[in-house]
Amino acid sequence: MDWIIAQAAQEQVGISITNSLLERILESYMILGVLCLLLLMSISCWFIIAYKSWTLSKMRKQSTASQDTFWRSDSLEHVYSEAQRIRGVPVAEVFIAGYTELSEESRRESSDGPLDSTAFENVERSLQRAKLRETGRLESLIPILATTGSAAPFIGLFGTVWGIMEAFAAINPNENLLTSVAPYIAEALVATAIGLLAAIPAVIAYNYFVRKIRVSLIEIDNFMADFLIAVRRQFF
Repeated sequence: MDWIIAQAAQEQVGISITNSLLERILESYMILGVLCLLLLMSISCWFIIAYKSWTLSKMRKQSTASQDTFWRSDSLEHVYSEAQRIRGVPVAEVFIAGYTELSEESRRESSDGPLDSTAFENVERSLQRAKLRETGRLESLIPILATTGSAAPFIGLFGTVWGIMEAFAAINPNENLLTSVAPYIAEALVATAIGLLAAIPAVIAYNYFVRKIRVSLIEIDNFMADFLIAVRRQFF
C-alpha cells in the first residue's frame, strides 16, 4: 500500500514538473524565441534536404543521358538539339554555352578567315563561365545547412545558459528545491536538445551534398575536356 502511494506521489510530481515546464516555456519569451528560431531552422533544413535530394538525383540521371548522347552522336548539332530538351542540367548548360560560342566563331570565319587559337580560347572561356554559373546553382541553399549545423548548437546553448540563470533566480528556500528548479533546468535542456536535433541532420546533409556536388563538378570538368578535344579535332 505504501509503495502504491509513493508511486502515485512520484507520478503526480512528474505531471506537475511537466506542466510547469510547459508553463515556463510559454512564459519565458527568451526561451520561446530560441525554440521558435531553432524549429524554423530545422524545418528549413528538412525542406532543403528534400529539395536538393530530388534535384540532384534528377540532374544526375539527365546528365548521364546527355553524355551518352554526346558520345553516340556524329554531329554537335544533334547534341545541341538534345541539350535544349534538358535545360537546367549542368552538363547540358555547359555544352550549350560552348556550342553557342563555337557557332558565333564559325560565323566570323567566313569574313575574318579560318578559326584560330583566339577562337578556341573564346570557346574555352565560355565553358568556364558556364561552369561557374552552374557551380553557383548547384551550391544554392547549401550554405543554409552549414550555417544551421554550426550555429544551432550555440543557439541552443544560449537557451540553456539562460534557463539555468532563471533556475538560480527562482530558487526559493521555503519550497521544495526540485519542484521550484526542475522546470527551469528542463527548459534549459530542451533548448540544447532542439539545437542538436536541428544541427545533426544539417551537418550530415551538408557533407553528403558537398560530396555529390564535387562529383558533379568533376563530371563537368571531364565533359569540358572531351568537348574541347572534339572541337579542336573538327574545327582547328
